Amino acid sequence: MKKTTAAITAVGGYLPDFVLSNKVLETMVDTNDEWITTRTGIKERRILKEENAGTSFMAIKAAEDLLKKRDIDASEIDMVLVATATPDMPVAATAAYVASEIGATNAFAYDLQAACSSFLYGMSTAASYIESGRYKKVLLIGADKMSSIIDYTDRTTCIIFGDGAGAVLFEPNEEGLGLQDEYLRSDGIGRQFLKIDAGGSILPASEETVKNKKHYVFQDGKSVFKFAVSNMADVSALIMERNNLSKNDVQWLAPHQANKRIIDATANRMGLEPEKVLMNIERYGNTTSATLPLLLYDFEKQLKKGDNIIFAAFGGGFTWGSIYLKWAYNS
Repeated sequence: MKKTTAAITAVGGYLPDFVLSNKVLETMVDTNDEWITTRTGIKERRILKEENAGTSFMAIKAAEDLLKKRDIDASEIDMVLVATATPDMPVAATAAYVASEIGATNAFAYDLQAACSSFLYGMSTAASYIESGRYKKVLLIGADKMSSIIDYTDRTTCIIFGDGAGAVLFEPNEEGLGLQDEYLRSDGIGRQFLKIDAGGSILPASEETVKNKKHYVFQDGKSVFKFAVSNMADVSALIMERNNLSKNDVQWLAPHQANKRIIDATANRMGLEPEKVLMNIERYGNTTSATLPLLLYDFEKQLKKGDNIIFAAFGGGFTWGSIYLKWAYNS
């Protein structure tokens, strides 16, 4: 009897219309286009400007795009996972609202939060549900409205992040395609280097926390960069080694889009040529949970059935890991 694997069978995406370029940022904080580009690889990012629209707005758009492209009735979906660091609100799961809004009336839904590794961890979770045999269609959405937690007077963070959403559908596969292996890690030492101080159970919201800007993202850039460079590269090389993959066996690297230098270091460690590296950081910046699915959304037509793809991510917490997946279809 053949083993059932979990394969990605459809991709969707959504990006807000408003473009925040480096040139515009030059008028907001003490920075310039050359400084941002040379250190991060980012030229512009998208910002969600619609009134009263949160992460769910983009997640719904990405899901609807996927369903339309695959001509799937939302009632066929068994489960909806929303990977996000910026849920619409505390307590009430954004995924539950998204599922209801898209008409996934037979699905159960919940959020998954592991900072920039959220979608990578979500891939593992979605695949496990499929491989269990209990579910046939799992919709995984990565979406973040990072502009809602960024201080646009802080040049260390406002240059990096953007808004966006991407979605993938996982289904059973009997051809040996789909998720092949994973190596996921975390280390609580990272909690102090990338965080939001207030709004949680340790430091609830108050007039003082708002006044002191404690509800915005804080990042110790040098520490995060150091950990990200070594760990993303290490796990990507490791997953190749334990699956006996040479650089010639890998068609694509799909890395988290945090910083071009981190991406380059990971590709170099794997021995991959630049043309094998999927990258859109120049146009979108770091969309956190949305970076990986938006890579698939942008480059879907270049992916061929049977292609070996290595996914890699690093996020706050710290969280990081790598996934080896065989692409399941031709567009």
